[in-house]
Amino acid sequence: MNIKTLSLGGSLVSPDGVDVEFLEQFNKRIRDYLEKDSERKLIIVVGGGAPAREYQQAARRLREDVHNDELDWIGIAATKLNAQLIKTMFHDLCLEPVVENPELDAFSQGRILVGAGWKPGFSSDYDAAVLAYRFGSEVLVNLSNISYVYSADPQKDASARPLKNMQWNELTNLVGDSWKPGSNLPFDPIAAKFAKEHALRVIVANGKNMENLEAILLDKPYEGTLIH
Repeated sequence: MNIKTLSLGGSLVSPDGVDVEFLEQFNKRIRDYLEKDSERKLIIVVGGGAPAREYQQAARRLREDVHNDELDWIGIAATKLNAQLIKTMFHDLCLEPVVENPELDAFSQGRILVGAGWKPGFSSDYDAAVLAYRFGSEVLVNLSNISYVYSADPQKDASARPLKNMQWNELTNLVGDSWKPGSNLPFDPIAAKFAKEHALRVIVANGKNMENLEAILLDKPYEGTLIH
């Protein structure tokens, strides 16, 4: 069985309202990939995107002492909404309910398993990492709106350069080792710790580049950052 895991950034699904055009392209590309080999399966874990951050910002304005766990629950609700949309799109291929707890048994039927956020303390990247490890994915593909992890924030540092290959400790130096609700990072620090402990490889790539996504799925040369 060939199972690959995608952590689909919510910013791709809902950057400012649902991006139907992107989802139509994603839908076609994923179906084409699965149709070519009956042994192929996919796990797709979806982030919260703009709705998560918008509601979290509203919560902060409504209550100055709002707790991080409360903000995380808001973000998790957004991931569930996005995940349900993805499941609806792949209705004939995704036969299981949206996975909320990645540690429970799942994926006994269908070609696609869709997951959402689980509980406070980390992002949906962590859920994707747990599922990737549990189901033996050789690599976790983290799809967002960036093509590479950079040596520094390119919006703040003109000398920042794209990295094609990096170690987990290098990523930790960039993103830290703790999670803050609403963080916009190349990869969740808590997920990074799990991935390092379980020797997972992660590819960070731009999810809007469909040809590149296909190359990654087919183990061909690609644009992106390999973290290991």
